Amino acid sequence: MAILLGVDTGGTYTDAVLIDDARRTEGNTEKIIAAAKSLTKHSNLIDGIQGAVDGVLSSSNVNPAEIGLVSISTTLATNALVEGRGGKVALIAIGFAESDLKRAGLERALADGPLVQIAGGHTPHGRAAGPLDIDALDQWLNSIPSDIEGIAVAGYFAVRNPEHELAVAERVLAATSLPVTCSHELSAKLHGPKRAATCVLNARLVPMISQLTNAAATVFSRSKINAPLMIVRGDGALVSAEFAARRPIETILSGPAASLVGASWLSNEQQAVVVDIGGTTSDIAILEDGRPRLNPAGATVGGFQTMVEAVDMHTFGLGGDSEISVSTIDDSLLVGPSRVVPLSLLAHGAPDAVLPVLDKQASADFSGRYDGYFATRTLAGEQAKVITDSQARVLERLSIEPQPVGRFVSGASQWATLRQLVSRGLVQLSGFTPSDAKHVLGDHTAWNREAAALGARVFARRKNRFGRPLATSEHELAQSVVRRLERLCAEATIEAVISHDGTGMEDGAQNMFVQSALDRTPGVASFSVALDRPVIGLGASAHQYLHNCADLLHARSVVPEHAGVANAVGAVVGQINLKIEIGITQPVEGRFEVFGTKDSFGDEESAYCAAEEQAQQRARLLAREAGADAFEVAILRQSNTASVEGRDMFVDGQVTATVTARPPLAEQV
Repeated sequence: MAILLGVDTGGTYTDAVLIDDARRTEGNTEKIIAAAKSLTKHSNLIDGIQGAVDGVLSSSNVNPAEIGLVSISTTLATNALVEGRGGKVALIAIGFAESDLKRAGLERALADGPLVQIAGGHTPHGRAAGPLDIDALDQWLNSIPSDIEGIAVAGYFAVRNPEHELAVAERVLAATSLPVTCSHELSAKLHGPKRAATCVLNARLVPMISQLTNAAATVFSRSKINAPLMIVRGDGALVSAEFAARRPIETILSGPAASLVGASWLSNEQQAVVVDIGGTTSDIAILEDGRPRLNPAGATVGGFQTMVEAVDMHTFGLGGDSEISVSTIDDSLLVGPSRVVPLSLLAHGAPDAVLPVLDKQASADFSGRYDGYFATRTLAGEQAKVITDSQARVLERLSIEPQPVGRFVSGASQWATLRQLVSRGLVQLSGFTPSDAKHVLGDHTAWNREAAALGARVFARRKNRFGRPLATSEHELAQSVVRRLERLCAEATIEAVISHDGTGMEDGAQNMFVQSALDRTPGVASFSVALDRPVIGLGASAHQYLHNCADLLHARSVVPEHAGVANAVGAVVGQINLKIEIGITQPVEGRFEVFGTKDSFGDEESAYCAAEEQAQQRARLLAREAGADAFEVAILRQSNTASVEGRDMFVDGQVTATVTARPPLAEQV
């Protein structure tokens, strides 16, 4: 029996699933043996992974020796880029002009790392633009700063000829023990500055990815699991842990990509819109033929536009933990985009600090402006040093025990200061959320329902512009919050789909159309909206929100069993999928050149054959690096021509080798 273990290290929870891969004649849901969740601890990834793995092993009675494959999806790289974290690295730029290096966010990506410019690089046709300045490189290597953790190497037109990048990498590896990233390994597309920025970001992430692989190795050793370890890339494909350690940038959006693969596998749907409702955000993407639709322009994360082909994901600040507030313009309920700790969760861990305060606020003669909010100092807040005087005054009033905000905030300026501390991660804010509303309605029972009900009562007492309470009861308020989230989810889904379809509709016209269609406003010109495929809901709370959201879109809703652990499922049911691209050009009529070689060919067919051979060789090598033993390679030719004086002339071409394989399984005992 082949048992697969999938793990997803998410922002809030680490999930694990065990799948019986041998039960091929049964439905996919029936193959899931066990699933478990454990709180993620960012300061210690081992605890979260260990808790989830222990959970599935204990509930299934599976012998760890029966596990043939382990695969992990992760938010580590994505979060690092969003938060601006990473190692200090140097960029060795070969043949770039000063103006080139000020583009594509390269300076921001490099942060405080040194830039080393040396002569060399290549022309658009792959010929050397000038000699490589090895002496300048050696001079810098002799005085390399001691705090450098990695080296990024980017050469001008290196995708047309990587010779100079490879020579520099070899020199660096001979002189240091630092990891080296070459830009041509990460993308075959033109745009030197963006490729260099992607290379720098990859180098910065290399020291960090070891946190995940080391934590996983420790857990699996403790648990006596001896199986190959795979990591999910941002396109949903699997690669070996060693491959991911060299190319961690390719794991950005790993978690969302895994959720899409898991959605298709769990639902048996090949074409769908997938809505993953999390605690902080909702991720919306499209499934085509069972695979995530990718962003051809490259993934953008944390303000960095990379050259990494990853899932085309639209993220909105809507989730179960979104802060509920009220618009000062029209008294409408606002959901997010800020995240707060639900009152029901806060009271679950500290009932004595929360319940008496909420009870007093709910029965007071007058409601306070900051009633229903609590603040807690974080571990980072305990160690905070670089803060303003006003921030220090607010921070010193807080502790690791929840404090009602009204005790130390009395005006807009102090409230703004508290928000600044929250944005820096020094303080954690708690307030009323959709998760609390679901507790009030009895749809969610995991935490403290009494705190949710009291919080709803406190919130409902707030006065609108006309001096009347927002709601007559906690039940009415909770229903309003849920309906608002469902409506916003429908709006976000339509917005994402319109963006995918590329209608070119202006934002104002798009918003008017969406609002009219969802409201089903009657008129001489009335609008409606419908999707051509079902909506698959993922996330632990998907079944609570998605059905009404899909009804608004005139779409069939699908919330598969185990939707709450779809990321972990997708982490292990995917395939190894890799691409190698080799370009061909005709610099002068009758002479064809293949990028990456020094040979010239007298006819187009010979050039294509040489490119195919090179693509095959590189594809086989890359497949083995990614962990594949047995694999298939498919070759595709593409050609661009132009009409010159009535005849078609070859401009350029490309050979693409695509590798597909299932990861190898450990031998069963």
